[in-house]
Amino acid sequence: MAYKYALFDLDGTLTDPYEGISKSVIYSLKSFGIEESDKATLKKFIGPPLKESFMRFYGFSEEKAQKAVEKYRERYIATGVYENALIDGVRETLSLLKENGIKVYLATSKPQPLAEVILDHFGITEYFDFIGGADFNYNRDEKWQVIEYVFENAKIKDRENALMIGDRMHDILGAKRTGIKCLCVLCGYGSREEFDEYGADYIVETIPDILPYIL
Repeated sequence: MAYKYALFDLDGTLTDPYEGISKSVIYSLKSFGIEESDKATLKKFIGPPLKESFMRFYGFSEEKAQKAVEKYRERYIATGVYENALIDGVRETLSLLKENGIKVYLATSKPQPLAEVILDHFGITEYFDFIGGADFNYNRDEKWQVIEYVFENAKIKDRENALMIGDRMHDILGAKRTGIKCLCVLCGYGSREEFDEYGADYIVETIPDILPYIL
């Protein structure tokens, strides 16, 4: 089960972004006259592309959802990006992967510039061979598009040696569409039921638990 390339999701996999994302979603919704305080609903915004979430959970049109994302970013870029916490074991796990010669990549639906800020904020940028994320113009916000972007830039041809590591169904679907395996961690925002339903290849409890599957 050893792999040469480890592709990591960000929100819910490497960091717990609930505070920054939830407060920024609340800020955005208020501009449309919507008050939201349900934690379960707000948690659903962690992982999927934001525009998709505004459309799915509030029935926004695509145009209205784009405006909601722009409003969200007003707060998130200034403050929310720092309202974040590194998940237990991440730094040590990334260090061990690099020590063992594994190529490590980020594959997140968060806009790439914001992902870079977060990695720099926690001092873990050095562990990544390439940082792949969405763009601000919705041209690359689905997970499969980000994975393909990583493969293209990292010049990865032997996809059977690549493993996607995430915490939501979008990571599983993105991995399947790009022809790679997916390992899901239960320390994020997905559930075992979600992972079973969408067909995760491996399921582990914590970030350090991924090591036996890669090394």
